Amino acid sequence: MTKAIRTPIIAVVGHVDAGKTSLLDRVRSTNVVEKEAGRITQHIGATEIPISLVQQIAGPLIHKFGFSLNSPGLLFIDTPGHEAFTNLRERGSSIADLAVLVVDVNKGLQAQTKEAITILRNYKVPFAIALTKLDLVDGYESKSGSFLQNLSQQTEKAKAKLDERLYTIVGQVFETGFQSERFDRVKDPTKEIAMIPISSHTGEGMPELLMFLAGLAQKFLEQKLNFAVEGPAKGTVLEVRDERGFGKTIDVILYDGSLETGDTIVLAGKNGVIRTKVRALLRPNTMTDIRVAEKFVSMKEAHAATGIKIAAPGLDDAIAGSPILEEKTGNESALIQNEVNRIKIESDAIGIIVKADTLGSLEALIQLLQSRQIKIKRADVGEITRRDVLEAAALKAKDIYAGCILGFNAPIIDAVKKEAEVQQVHIISGNIVYALTEQYQQWVKQTEENKNKALMEKAIFPCELHFMPNHTFRNTKPAVIGVRVVEGRLRVGTELMNKQGEVIGKVAQIQQEKENIDLAEKNDEVAVSIDGGNVGRNLFENETLYTNPTPGMLTLLKKIESKLSEDEKELLQRITALQSSLTNIQEE
Repeated sequence: MTKAIRTPIIAVVGHVDAGKTSLLDRVRSTNVVEKEAGRITQHIGATEIPISLVQQIAGPLIHKFGFSLNSPGLLFIDTPGHEAFTNLRERGSSIADLAVLVVDVNKGLQAQTKEAITILRNYKVPFAIALTKLDLVDGYESKSGSFLQNLSQQTEKAKAKLDERLYTIVGQVFETGFQSERFDRVKDPTKEIAMIPISSHTGEGMPELLMFLAGLAQKFLEQKLNFAVEGPAKGTVLEVRDERGFGKTIDVILYDGSLETGDTIVLAGKNGVIRTKVRALLRPNTMTDIRVAEKFVSMKEAHAATGIKIAAPGLDDAIAGSPILEEKTGNESALIQNEVNRIKIESDAIGIIVKADTLGSLEALIQLLQSRQIKIKRADVGEITRRDVLEAAALKAKDIYAGCILGFNAPIIDAVKKEAEVQQVHIISGNIVYALTEQYQQWVKQTEENKNKALMEKAIFPCELHFMPNHTFRNTKPAVIGVRVVEGRLRVGTELMNKQGEVIGKVAQIQQEKENIDLAEKNDEVAVSIDGGNVGRNLFENETLYTNPTPGMLTLLKKIESKLSEDEKELLQRITALQSSLTNIQEE
């Protein structure tokens, strides 16, 4: 079987706005970043950099560092930047040969950067660090070309400032368990991670970055990059697109084997596994991102690793994020179905419903939700439907926080929106994964606040009153007396009892300085009218009165216990103890 060296696959990961897509834009002429939601690349893109360009850009640096570049080029996968996406969902890290960890040299490691390092370690993916935004370092005069050449022309102050920033990051990287060093100071590439300062704005450092990536792949991954040219094709579906003249097509990263026109492939569809024959293989022009290319070159066969567009019948229901396999043994359909089942969720949990437009997005959203201990009832690919709304409404009846649907790029028609309004089901839609999760958590917080507010408005708080002497304004029907709130809070509608546990009556009205109020608080002196009270018979000046909470009200107070002061909690214990002692006496 013929063996060949394939193009190494390189993932680009890092914190939001660290400059991942801008870095790739320096190499290609297009500008993908402005076309992405929230300036975060939401779908994985692919760009092939031919080795001839690397040699042209890097020039003498290749020989200086002793690299021999024999691979066909570099295939970059432009990975979304948020922490959930740094996992790469078996669409990046598991198939990537190398990774570029993009770090803003002026900000250092951030939350998503550290998450990316953890993921890269878990997947055992070697990586280099691109220290971006070099042009923003104080006093540094950045310009296009070699970093080392331009560094020699900087002031000592600028060099010192850059070293200060760089070694701060070295320390931060060390805390994650890795040793790192500026690339030209690396003594052992197997033990130290190379850090390459670059500016996507000026292009400085790009020769060193490309040279180092190509050299590392050649030096340490040569065995891994060897593949069987005639081997069965394996890939990942990046996107499903309508293409004029071809209908529905799939954009694919082919990471192993070869694929020819006429070959049978299997992949995941919305209604099950799709089995179809390749009608056309289309490849973007070299140096063009597969997502925004306008011209494609037709080809008879494609070899890993490459980004290709496949035209075939029956792709209308194809799901982005699906693995794609060339059919050889007959077991491929089962393998695809198992992968889909692994990602989707259909559980007995009381939780939210999650919908997304792709398997990759769905898995990313699920992982982020689960990392925040958010329960999921069902997670699937597709539009938000009436069934989803009705199921969420049923879940809401069991748990108010489950009455929510999260949709990542998931379409929803007006009729379903109206149904959600009728059922009072909250729908959160968007195209940035982490924002959806944060919006859900904000909704939960607001819902909890509203729930507590409603409970607080109903609550009959524990309260101790002192019937002030010479403050009888009416003896009965109703009794109107002056009281001081010794402890707790007094609300209209509160039933009162005396120290003996005898029920006096219910507070019908509270007045403070001749103004009606609903609630009196500790140390307030107010006039209260008490239905059922009769001064001289069941009400006496100078006596102490207490609220008489019902079992239902005690349950409610338990729910809002955190809203009670320590003194109120202690008072409630005394009141319940008094109620218990009276119950025991009555039973005897």
